[in-house]
Amino acid sequence: MKAMILAAGRGERMRPLTDTTPKPLLRIGGQTMIERHVHALARAGITELVINHAHLGEQIEQALGNGNAYGVDIRYSPETGGALETGGGIYKALPLLGDAPFLVVNSDIWTDFPFEALPPGPEGLAHLVMVDNPGHHPEGDFSLSMGQLSRKGPAMLTFSGIGIYRPELFAACSAGAFPLAPLLRQAMDAGEVSGEHYRGIWFDIGTPERLDAVNQVVINLQ
Repeated sequence: MKAMILAAGRGERMRPLTDTTPKPLLRIGGQTMIERHVHALARAGITELVINHAHLGEQIEQALGNGNAYGVDIRYSPETGGALETGGGIYKALPLLGDAPFLVVNSDIWTDFPFEALPPGPEGLAHLVMVDNPGHHPEGDFSLSMGQLSRKGPAMLTFSGIGIYRPELFAACSAGAFPLAPLLRQAMDAGEVSGEHYRGIWFDIGTPERLDAVNQVVINLQ
């Protein structure tokens, strides 16, 4: 299975830290956020990686290179005209990802999720890893019941930013910027999105305060 790391976000809420450094290269416990994902994917035996980038993206390429230093092969999908949002970014990278199901992970999360535990492919169009709702997002995103996800329900959870997708999910899309969530909701309505509830360590690094908080957690774990 190939994997894509989403690294094209501007990181507006992380300013001024992201004025001169792309968000994925911010450090937690002495390691950049994106390096942690590369290492975790390599440990799981996922060695063919695609990384998209936009804001200060050349710094990401300089930092990671072709992936040889990490035991992986990295190819890049630059979004030179500006970030294409999650859906548009994945769609642009499809020629690099191939025809088989692929893993996508947000670069701005910190987690101990075991990528090797993921299914080789979803039964439907997508399989999402869900987590407990954090304090900054108490309403959650989707409802998980009997392994299937729906728009609303009694068991609302937050999407972790980790998912497996079939290229067919994007069959009706065209080039340009567009979000992923509407595609997922449409697929959920058709019963094509499965999910799992991960109860381990997971943080969404959306603000400098959350970055500081996670660094304190990492220091205490060391």
